[in-house]
Amino acid sequence: PLCVTCGQAHLPEENHLYSYTEEVDDDLICHICLQPLLQPLDTLCGHTFCTACLTNFLVEKDFCPMDRKLVILQTCRKSSILVNNLLDKLMVSCPFTEHCSEVVQRGHLEQHFQTQCKGASHYGLTKERKRRSQDCSPDHDSSLAVAALGPELSAAAAIALMTDEPGLVNPAFSPTSEESQSGSSPGDLHRSNRNRSFPRLYHLIPDGEITCIKINRTDPHENLAIRIVGGSETPLVHIIIQHIYRDGVIARDGRLLPGDMILKVNGMDIKNVPHNYALSILKQPCHVLRLTVLREQRYRCRNSGLSLDAHCNRDDSFHVVLNKSSPDEQLGIKLVRKADEPGVFIFNLLEGGVAARDGQLQENDRVLAINGHDHRYGSPESAAQLIQASEKQVHFVVSRQTRQQTPDILQETGWSYSGGSPQPCPAERNNAGKSALHTVTCHEKVVSVWKDHTESLGMTVAGGASHREWDLPIYVISVEPGGVISRDSRIKTGDILLNVNGIDLTGVSRSEAVALLKNTNSSVVLKALETRACEAQEERDCLPPPEATQATSESSEWSPSWVMWLGLPRYLYTCKDIVLRRNTSGSLGFSIVGGYEEHTGNKPFFIKSIVGGTPAYNDGRIRCGDILLAVNGRNTSGIMHACLARMLKELKGKITLTIVSWPGTFL
Repeated sequence: PLCVTCGQAHLPEENHLYSYTEEVDDDLICHICLQPLLQPLDTLCGHTFCTACLTNFLVEKDFCPMDRKLVILQTCRKSSILVNNLLDKLMVSCPFTEHCSEVVQRGHLEQHFQTQCKGASHYGLTKERKRRSQDCSPDHDSSLAVAALGPELSAAAAIALMTDEPGLVNPAFSPTSEESQSGSSPGDLHRSNRNRSFPRLYHLIPDGEITCIKINRTDPHENLAIRIVGGSETPLVHIIIQHIYRDGVIARDGRLLPGDMILKVNGMDIKNVPHNYALSILKQPCHVLRLTVLREQRYRCRNSGLSLDAHCNRDDSFHVVLNKSSPDEQLGIKLVRKADEPGVFIFNLLEGGVAARDGQLQENDRVLAINGHDHRYGSPESAAQLIQASEKQVHFVVSRQTRQQTPDILQETGWSYSGGSPQPCPAERNNAGKSALHTVTCHEKVVSVWKDHTESLGMTVAGGASHREWDLPIYVISVEPGGVISRDSRIKTGDILLNVNGIDLTGVSRSEAVALLKNTNSSVVLKALETRACEAQEERDCLPPPEATQATSESSEWSPSWVMWLGLPRYLYTCKDIVLRRNTSGSLGFSIVGGYEEHTGNKPFFIKSIVGGTPAYNDGRIRCGDILLAVNGRNTSGIMHACLARMLKELKGKITLTIVSWPGTFL
């Protein structure tokens, strides 16, 4: 259909098209599309581009197209009123030349269509047409129930149905979506899924490469039906997909898998931001969702208990020697492969690691040789093998650019985590009981309320033992206005109920909790745990919150976030023991992050990724974001990452993992 603003045919996410009658000053030209600016945005380095052009460019790049300086979309600002006025005064001709020969200012063209253009009237671009298009637009209060999604498939799905691609059966996929988001019963959802076809296009996203995908949704408020974990306040750092529900937008598209990292959303960088900040960006309504994602390159290391992650990033030639205190010590270097240049580059240096303490290597250095082996056209994997094979010294020849630039991340190799000299694995440290993840604060409260015998408490609870695939505490998801709890006002949405009239609610199912809450007399004493989110003090605090975040959060039904669960006291954890067995040379099939480091303190061990076809994957109960509490009964708190990695490498036969699993935040 023709656009009601410019009168020409283009996709909704594309720029308007105009026929300019005069030559436009070069200062008003976007140097991406080479057309006069539309909705101009200013970068911090002083250049101006169309909003759509810059957004699309930053989906794949991280720098200004003019001077290649680092650009983050969130820091860009709308151009001044003066610039916008100059652009609106550009003269354009009416596109309906067979009916109209008017030349008007660009800013007045839409009004011209609605009031006086015969051509616009002929093609239906009148006020009535505009009103009809607005009436048909998605309602801001429309239901977000995933179960109500239409059965239509994306174009990607149609392709999948014409191929013999078998896809994968991943245990982290769920046949149903969030119970609290849907009015349908689980049985109804399960039956409806049996007759529904979904694309299996996971192979379209290659391992180890940053990939940009575009997902269309008719309703810009339709939720993605995924769960996410991670954030800069946790050892996971990145935002990772934990769970994909088969009814949702992401599942219908068919390309993403649990474990995929989301690096950008519509050009906005979320690689190293707090969990809730990333959540606010992902929740912003849009018809076209552009995701920049990374599926890690994974390879198995012989006799290793873990599958090594393959990670990612991007400088006159000099020699660097790094000394190992033992053959097993890791250097703390993250190596990557770039799209536009051959060879291997240093993406990051682990704080406190050998390379970081030495201080000679920098991010973006290109590795030319390792221990005399020419590596100008090498891979991150071969580089890692050469480093691991060195017993005492690792010789690097590297080159460095005179001007730093942020590269395109394509392929990565594994973190080398050790922050210092290897030492015997400590069972506990003095501060091992203290968590470094200050995500929420909790305090208990006792609330006594009085009610009539016939009156209900007026609140809705969720959670409970065997709640879907997680064992959760009982928590309040809504309070009925005017009800007993609402009038008292001390119990709030998000509170966790510990007991009612002295009866313990921890470890009970939701139905049992509801029965106990209903079976109360006029006096009701509730013991609850109130959780309050902490503001994450990150380097990204200077970034402004995304627009419309507040409106989005208010219109959505409340549901607990992953970081809320992380902050709960240990007595509310429901742990599970998972027994894995590997053969003599196999991998357990998961990677971990976290542990004790001298400079960062003690952090929990998180499961970061799971490799298909391995014992961890086949078991089906381990997910990204799970916390590894113990191995064969030994508490992991206070253990260094290198020590736990070595322990897992050396264990044989049956290995018992004690894990606590919290559901990721639902989107």
